[in-house]
Amino acid sequence: MPRQRQQILDNLDAVYREAYARAEAATDARLMADLDAAYQREQLLLEVLLDIRDALAGPVAPRAAAPPTDPVTALETIRRITRLR
Repeated sequence: MPRQRQQILDNLDAVYREAYARAEAATDARLMADLDAAYQREQLLLEVLLDIRDALAGPVAPRAAAPPTDPVTALETIRRITRLR
């Protein structure tokens, strides 16, 4: 079972708070600013990934209700979805 969204975000927060406290104790203002920017970037990326995870884990239609698919069509669909632009 996947971890809860809040638990993951809390873990990210704890990691960055610990690193920030170390930089603050060393009075390294540049590292503190870098950590702050990195935290915001990582939090945003993590929230997007969690949204994708939640969307993919959404309710699944019963197997019998789904029409049979052609394997070639399925592969083409996967290729279109995963193609980077």
